[in-house]
Amino acid sequence: MDTRGSRPSNAPEGASRADGRLRHLGKDARVESNTVHWASRRYLKERYEGLRSGYRQLPNNGRQADGFHYTTEAKRIFPRYNVVEAILIEVERLDPDHLPGIDAVTHTLLAAAESANSPFTTSPRDEVEADAIADERRLFVANVQRWVAQPNLGIDPLPYRRVLRPAESSAWRTSSQHRWGVRNGWWHPMLSSSVPHDVLVLTEESMWEDDGVDQVRRVLRELGRRRVVELSEYGPDYLLDIGIFAPRYTGAEAIWSDERHDWIAYASHEGTVAFGGALSTGLATNWPDVHSWRWPGWQELGHDERP
Repeated sequence: MDTRGSRPSNAPEGASRADGRLRHLGKDARVESNTVHWASRRYLKERYEGLRSGYRQLPNNGRQADGFHYTTEAKRIFPRYNVVEAILIEVERLDPDHLPGIDAVTHTLLAAAESANSPFTTSPRDEVEADAIADERRLFVANVQRWVAQPNLGIDPLPYRRVLRPAESSAWRTSSQHRWGVRNGWWHPMLSSSVPHDVLVLTEESMWEDDGVDQVRRVLRELGRRRVVELSEYGPDYLLDIGIFAPRYTGAEAIWSDERHDWIAYASHEGTVAFGGALSTGLATNWPDVHSWRWPGWQELGHDERP
């Protein structure tokens, strides 16, 4: 029986009383805004990873014997990690450098629990999926209430990570096109246009094995850089700390740069990661093993191994 008409699948039970809870919890609370924000981000990230791990352990990738329909157990898991991801995106729209007071932060978190959605959460296919989504929203509401009610809540700080506003994303994409010749999110070696003299193209394994990511971060830190812009093939774009910047292909191609526009990184679906500008120069100069990770297809395309 379809019960979605009797209780919205995307609203935690009692969510309409969120403002009342906020006034009650916020009256005597002394917990800091950043502490609750860190707690929310940490919880959602760990919850997402735990649910994805549980799903990966299901037999037949969560499918029934026909290889098409999902099992009941699968439908109790994947709607949960999808809504958790949607909530995390809304939570990370808050700027950790400029958080409002605890009442406003709490209101934003409860609103995210109630209304955050994605194409994967808006139309649950049956009651099992709808109930899983609604229950996951309730879990996050309960945790927010618990955190706000603990004046001495202790949470380790998290690195800076913020979803860019649409206007910011648009401006960054325009600047990457003008400065680096990026086209529709593609850069070298995926473009046939003229190649800057300092392009360094490595295999994607260089960022998963050895110390490739550490080498990239080290070069940027030596250049005095603190934060990186990440422009993704799909999903939100981010501003994030150097310490969590990893130029890897994880299912979506991405471009990275920073406010000085003097370097670029690009991870493609073809098994390459390319660098340009100050970052490629720094890697070529200071990473002893960089040459062993060069992508052989670059020379096959008629380019030399500069830098």
